[in-house]
Amino acid sequence: MKFSGTSSYVATQDLTVAVNAAITLERPLLVKGEPGTGKTVLAHEIANAVGAPLLEWHVKSTTKAQQGLYEYDAVSRLRDSQLGDERVKDINNYIRKGKLWQAFQMEQRPVLLIDEIDKADIEFPNDLLLELDRMEFHVYETGETVKAAQRPIVIITSNNEKDLPDAFLRRCFFHFIKFPDAQTMEDILKVHFGDIKERLLKEALSSFYNLREVPGLKKKPSTSELLDWIKLLLNEDIDPEVIRENDARKVVPPLHGALLKNEQDVHLFERLAFMNRR
Repeated sequence: MKFSGTSSYVATQDLTVAVNAAITLERPLLVKGEPGTGKTVLAHEIANAVGAPLLEWHVKSTTKAQQGLYEYDAVSRLRDSQLGDERVKDINNYIRKGKLWQAFQMEQRPVLLIDEIDKADIEFPNDLLLELDRMEFHVYETGETVKAAQRPIVIITSNNEKDLPDAFLRRCFFHFIKFPDAQTMEDILKVHFGDIKERLLKEALSSFYNLREVPGLKKKPSTSELLDWIKLLLNEDIDPEVIRENDARKVVPPLHGALLKNEQDVHLFERLAFMNRR
């Protein structure tokens, strides 16, 4: 299996090296980077590129590692036993398989996405050490051991909201997705908007990168927000000259709601615009 990007995903050389290294080593690929740089989409594109099924486990603050293995519904079994339901005789009726169990059972090697692992409790990564390392776990209620038919391609994303344990990091291949430079971003935009006019593309990119460089910005706009902005510019048929005249370092760009996502940044640009007019 080799990954080199897809027709809808522009992968840099260092990213393709990281993906293929993780596949070769059969270790989870831990991907970090700014929100909106394509970390989650990467798992989808890898699955498409290698023709593998995709399983997604989106982690929340309340997610426990055990949920990725299985959950035993003892309450439902007790209720059914009180009602005389015949299902209670088979405990398997009350075991819900998690994403790891599903991945382990697949005949074809799947891609397993564990998305935003840093959202969960700090013990969450530690609780998965053995399972991700040995690719097996024990089901205490039935006494069986579930082993992976073949090691899935595991992609783990993190927004760096909290540090991950060293023991967990040691078992992963790590890659940090750098924010795309202007040329890479241009390639990305051409993939999504193949018919975009060159002049609009240049002016939008210039305005976007100027905006990101403004000091004091609380949240810099990401790739996904740039894509939304370009889509709006095309839909509203905004003249490139309008973007040129509204230098993002001096005034708020048109349709800025796609780029600026909090009132502090909007107020910052309004103050800059006022000072520029003076």
